[in-house]
Amino acid sequence: MKLTIQPDNMVLEVEKGESLLEAVRRAGINLASSCGGKGTCGKCKVELISGTVDSKARTKKLNANEVLSCQTFVQDEDVVINIPNDGRRLGSHKVLINEVSLPNPFPLQPLFRKIVLTVPEPSLDNNIDDLSRVLVELRRRTGIEDIYFNLPMMQKLPLVLREGNWTVTVGLAMLSCQEAGCGIDGCGPEGYGGCRTEVIELEPGENKGPYYGLAIDIGTTTVKINLVDLATGDVVDSGGEYNLQQRYGDDVINRIVYSVDAKNGLNKLQQAVLASINGLVEKMLDRQKIREEQIYTAVVAGNTTMIHLFLGIPANHIRLEPYIPATALPYPIHARYIGLIMNPDGFVYTLPAVGSYVGGDITSGVLATRLARRDEISLLIDIGTNGEMVLGNRDWQISCACSAGPCFEGGGIKYGMRAMDGAIDKIETGPDYEITVSTINNKKPQGICGSGLIDIIATFMKSGIIGRTGKFNKSIKHPRLRMGEEGWEFVLVWGKETEHGNDIVILETDIDNVIRAKGAIYGGIRVLMKHVGMSFDDVNEIMIAGGFGNSLNIKDAITIGMLPDVPLEKYRYVGNTSLKGAQMCLTSARAFEEVKEMSRGMTYLDLSVGNDFMEEFVSALFLPHTDFSLFKSVANF
Repeated sequence: MKLTIQPDNMVLEVEKGESLLEAVRRAGINLASSCGGKGTCGKCKVELISGTVDSKARTKKLNANEVLSCQTFVQDEDVVINIPNDGRRLGSHKVLINEVSLPNPFPLQPLFRKIVLTVPEPSLDNNIDDLSRVLVELRRRTGIEDIYFNLPMMQKLPLVLREGNWTVTVGLAMLSCQEAGCGIDGCGPEGYGGCRTEVIELEPGENKGPYYGLAIDIGTTTVKINLVDLATGDVVDSGGEYNLQQRYGDDVINRIVYSVDAKNGLNKLQQAVLASINGLVEKMLDRQKIREEQIYTAVVAGNTTMIHLFLGIPANHIRLEPYIPATALPYPIHARYIGLIMNPDGFVYTLPAVGSYVGGDITSGVLATRLARRDEISLLIDIGTNGEMVLGNRDWQISCACSAGPCFEGGGIKYGMRAMDGAIDKIETGPDYEITVSTINNKKPQGICGSGLIDIIATFMKSGIIGRTGKFNKSIKHPRLRMGEEGWEFVLVWGKETEHGNDIVILETDIDNVIRAKGAIYGGIRVLMKHVGMSFDDVNEIMIAGGFGNSLNIKDAITIGMLPDVPLEKYRYVGNTSLKGAQMCLTSARAFEEVKEMSRGMTYLDLSVGNDFMEEFVSALFLPHTDFSLFKSVANF
């Protein structure tokens, strides 16, 4: 049978029993699927133009000709569907790469480097073996004792030495340091002396460059990469794209469930994120005119679940009490074992996690912001589907994580969408409840992104459209406020002004989802502060990290009760600290050892233990909070 997809006019072969969702994915079209294909989110709906299908969807939220593609299966005849460009397709995304510059205090000591050696030519009087001859010179030059030659390198060695007339370029990868404190003070003549290293490249003669590495941030929503010249430490290219794993679910829990329940689920999730990464790497290779063999190392930061899925390690026990990951710090592995596009003998390093829900993206952020090197107390917050936070200074750090849910990424919101073209990110109210919207790249409105949701709720509070519980003020008599099929709703943009021709509305249930998400974030922060017996006055700086944080209006976030009501000058955007920290480790063995040492000393506070978090969460389920004294600057609204 054939499936025709409009308006693309794309035709592909399908088999009986195949879901429309899987078919359109094979065609290269990525539909939003927050629930991972369970049929509960309604994001993957398509319009059925013709053909007989078996639809198992049981929902009243579909129009007459709409079906949920994940619950609709091809039968015995050709099918034609239409997928409108109204936010359900995952198109271009505003991906934050590294807009905020952070100082890098670490010396240039890349995890991979090339060293040119000239060794004495053997003779009847100097007849030691080739390997020993090279090791003697390597140890003299570097001070490193623990140097490993694998079998492929030993096989190459005699030919390479003689082809280069006893001059050889050695590619050396650092794996770990055996000396306590290496990450703080360095060791040996070049900071590598106590390190365990492996030779992964041999070239005849002198061939020192160029050679490259990848700093990779695997987020739940997006993947970002910096291509770095390891000889200089300079970024030569950058890129960002969706994490294609989101086709199997918006959040880590849905993806873990899919990895266990679906046939080959773990492998599909691993291949999806690798497709995202490799697609970006291929574009960089083409732009920079370099070969994949010239990329010798990669450092990857991501939350604990993302790293497990990236490496193909079962993640199921992360979500089951007592919430234990398979590993907090995987050993470096050769790229060939996972299929990452780079030199197959090169090593892939991942950054250490602290717990099941505080991963290497956060320890990387602590490294990048120097939080663990400061005398004053700082708070680092990364807001996404999870809210992860670290409080502390050079003497101590404590971390926790709470589930905010997918609403800040568009999930669970009727017209929610990613930060794509046409997403509403700001509104203004005028006389008689007139609404003016701002959209990303000034495109026709298609939906509402996370920062737009926060701005809308803050504006509605100030305008009296909603009250403290998030319910609409029913005394308002205006056509924008109406009873819809899913309850009370407020029209932000009339259909004649939108990209897809439908009214864009925000529901009371949408507002309730945001209140629950902001309550989780604020509740987590409060529990962290109470656990160490501190108030917000004791915190010198609050750093907001990540792509969502970069677009967040801090004043609006305070207004709705998501962030602490402290002077705005205490807040600082720090950008993509996960990527920045990964890059620091890529270019400095000292940084890599420091983040490992720091992670071992960080306390992980599990919010599922005890009642403190639930009490704080419930207290935060009002606008801005049940305790007005915590939000004095917004108490008049």
